[in-house]
Amino acid sequence: MNTKKKALTTTILVCIIAAILFFIVFSPEKEIGPGTVQPAAEPQRSPRSTVTAEVRIVTKSYNAVGTLIPASQARIEPQVTAQVTEVLVQAGDLVDKGEVLVRLEGERLNAKLSQARQSLQTAIAQREQALQNINGADAAFSQAKSSYERIKTFYEAEAATEQELEQARSQFLQTKAALQRSRDALAGAAAGIHLAEEMVEEARISNNYATIAAPAKGEILKRLIDPGDMAMPGKPLLILRTTDALQLEANVRESLMSKVRSGDTHSVYLTTLNTTVKAVIDEVVPSIDPQTRTFVIKASLPDIEGAYPGMYGKLLIPYLEVPVILIPSAAVRRSGQLELVTVRSGDGWQERYVKTGNVYADKVEILSGLEGGELVVVDERENDGR
Repeated sequence: MNTKKKALTTTILVCIIAAILFFIVFSPEKEIGPGTVQPAAEPQRSPRSTVTAEVRIVTKSYNAVGTLIPASQARIEPQVTAQVTEVLVQAGDLVDKGEVLVRLEGERLNAKLSQARQSLQTAIAQREQALQNINGADAAFSQAKSSYERIKTFYEAEAATEQELEQARSQFLQTKAALQRSRDALAGAAAGIHLAEEMVEEARISNNYATIAAPAKGEILKRLIDPGDMAMPGKPLLILRTTDALQLEANVRESLMSKVRSGDTHSVYLTTLNTTVKAVIDEVVPSIDPQTRTFVIKASLPDIEGAYPGMYGKLLIPYLEVPVILIPSAAVRRSGQLELVTVRSGDGWQERYVKTGNVYADKVEILSGLEGGELVVVDERENDGR
């Protein structure tokens, strides 16, 4: 009896294993071709709507990377060499025209002014002395001249000797030379006064330069110096933004030189603000950088809330028209790193792998997987979160 049960159990197990092997070996199976997945006899879901993959001519744009800069700014530089004693502003401060920004050490400048004024007084005293010398020299010259002429007359009348004539003549020439020296000294004193007056004016102006004020109303962008530093001409102390207007300064590849002209309007995309605005090209630098093979442009931006100098931006320069395949973004589903669309295939629907490109409003470019003209499913439930 036990032997019969064991034989029956063995027979049943053999039949089950044979049935499983038959199902595995002879079950129908279709291969998945490139760009597709296993098609289903019926749609895997009920589509809300379908659209046709369209072929449209679009304009390709070059993204010229740039930076926002102030449309107008001033470099605050000293006019004299002096030590900084006080800086009254910080970056971001708003200032009015004439407001004091920096003070420089004034003792040396004051000493220079005092020295110049003393030199002026000395020159004036020298002129007074020269005037007195001229008066004395002129009187001596007049007397010597009269004596010489009188003795010369006596000599001609044989009433004076030749020695007396020579003495009178020598005295006349000496006083004449002394008078000329006095006049030269007066002229030198006058020149000294003029030079001293210029030195006084220069020192006075330099003394005024010890206080540095804002040349216009604006905002401090950068502070480049601190108390104790040495200020000197040519070395900026502050950068002042004098208007709220901004420009985009961008580098454009040399092959697009003919595509950009002053006065043109192009789009600018600001990455940080995630916004696109229209900008007018103000300046095109007609020179190519041999290192980067690019040229520089500057474009004026409209008022943009939240935009600041130094922000990153892209100037979009259209340069080529090409055909692209577009479908609604809602037609593309993502599974991990894969992108899929549902395409009409014969009487059924088929899942197909695609690769997307640029986005145009609510549509997306299909780089591969579609040829245009296919009917694809737009499943609105993807966007509804259901």
